[in-house]
Amino acid sequence: MLNSVALSGSLVERKSLRYTPAGVPVSEGRMQHRSSQIEAGAERLVEIEIAVVAVGEAARWLQAAPLGGMFSVTGFLSAKGRNSKMPVLHVSSIEFLEGKENGPILQEEG
Repeated sequence: MLNSVALSGSLVERKSLRYTPAGVPVSEGRMQHRSSQIEAGAERLVEIEIAVVAVGEAARWLQAAPLGGMFSVTGFLSAKGRNSKMPVLHVSSIEFLEGKENGPILQEEG
């Protein structure tokens, strides 16, 4: 089944970097997205805020993102946990959108 997300926006919250018991870095935060989309022929303003989590090398890149800074991410959606069906965007790659005069800064995991 397909589960793929590409979203741009700004980082509005970031928790401290933590590590799993196996020593893998994990970064969590919240991303805000605002855009104008066409739905049924009419323009619609879309504003969302979604939890994001990055694991491994992607966690280091998310930690480097400045609060309020613009970036694009790709990844997949998962439930927050066994007892919560709230969606969390798991980040696979990050592209910083600000300060791109010398080209984009792109991080891909794997």
